[in-house]
Amino acid sequence: MPDTLPHSTPEESVAAIISTPVGDDREQSLEAFKAKLRNAGLYQPASDDTAASHDDITLLRFLRARRYDVDKAQKQFSDTEAWRKQHNVDELFRTFEAHEMESARRFYPRWTGRRDKTGLPVYVYRLASLDAPLRKELESVPSVRRYQRIVALYEAMTRFVLPLCSHLAAPTPVSSVTTIIDLEQVSLSAMWSLRSHLQVASTMATAHYPETLNTIAIVNSPSFFPTIWNWIKTWFDEGTRNKIHILGKDPGSTLRSLIDEKDIPQSYGGQLPWKFEDDPDLDDTIKKVIGKMPKGPVLFVDGSTVKPLG
Repeated sequence: MPDTLPHSTPEESVAAIISTPVGDDREQSLEAFKAKLRNAGLYQPASDDTAASHDDITLLRFLRARRYDVDKAQKQFSDTEAWRKQHNVDELFRTFEAHEMESARRFYPRWTGRRDKTGLPVYVYRLASLDAPLRKELESVPSVRRYQRIVALYEAMTRFVLPLCSHLAAPTPVSSVTTIIDLEQVSLSAMWSLRSHLQVASTMATAHYPETLNTIAIVNSPSFFPTIWNWIKTWFDEGTRNKIHILGKDPGSTLRSLIDEKDIPQSYGGQLPWKFEDDPDLDDTIKKVIGKMPKGPVLFVDGSTVKPLG
């Protein structure tokens, strides 16, 4: 592989990035960030009968993305708030039709219903599952609606999956995901045809859902991967690029250092009988909290699944 590929291991990535209790200096940065956002009309603290407009986990993601530079974090946060208003994100998510949301999941990373050893949700993206008929179906969707689908799925992740996993991992907050990207049986032409689709999702995450990607493990990488890496890497900032790890054809041992074997899909050396086309296979602890996986736009708030309010 070329020198531009990351050299750190997934284990080092986890140790460096996983959410931890905020230290004194970072607590001061968080309070300073809140004050600047409040003065700019971008944040409302909690009152006796109203929750804060944004939780600390979300604010910390923006701070981490800008290495606790409060001014830079405010700029990205302000840009994201303007973007959310421009695209009416809250209303888009609230009114998104359940069937379309479930159908859209076929084209993007999917939650397995399991968590890694640190409590982060495990997602899988198997590119070969986007075969020619599915790619044709994707291309038939107007670009604006494709964009809105990506937004809705990011909202589902940040407003349901991550809060659910935080609830289970308390008191350690969970604000990011571990993702396995499977490139087995993917041709160069297929990757090229998907490049715009993949780039939109990647750049949206970097700009407006920062620090939601923890470890990204690429498995079954083809011989031409160095070629596509040269254009994929431009979609991400340096921090995200450093979280991408190439595990090759036999990823099981490395993945087992991050994820319990029972929670790794069988295709990647684990015991979980889950395929990319499947709905989440919830672990027993999650089942006790939510029962079965809900469909459509839902939130996880204060230990319960709720519908977004209008």
